[in-house]
Amino acid sequence: QVQLVESEGGLVQAGGSLRLSCAASGRSSDYHMGWFRQAPGKEREFVASINWSGRSTYYADSVKGRFAVSRDNAKNTVYLQMNSLSPEDTAVYYCAARRGWGSGGYYTAVEYDYWGQGTQVTVSS
Repeated sequence: QVQLVESEGGLVQAGGSLRLSCAASGRSSDYHMGWFRQAPGKEREFVASINWSGRSTYYADSVKGRFAVSRDNAKNTVYLQMNSLSPEDTAVYYCAARRGWGSGGYYTAVEYDYWGQGTQVTVSS
């Protein structure tokens, strides 16, 4: 079992940047890692994911070209670099882990086994 702890989010102005990190208690290289977000009144949605080696990354269309997911398995940490933020990016962001080394993006929440507690990101206009 792995525990996931996200870094603190924050308040940022539109057009700004923010980097989130997610530290895993176990060996993160055993997991495909994902980022999801949930805005008030909306369902949790896929943002980005990265395979166990870091060689393959996957993005939601809404963040493609603005967000970048990466990982450092030596530190058991996954990152989400968010650039050109807009108020529509305001949400609670969750880190998630899926056991195994399969291929694919794993775009739905049910495909993940472990979740972080979530961190609030607020983008002001």
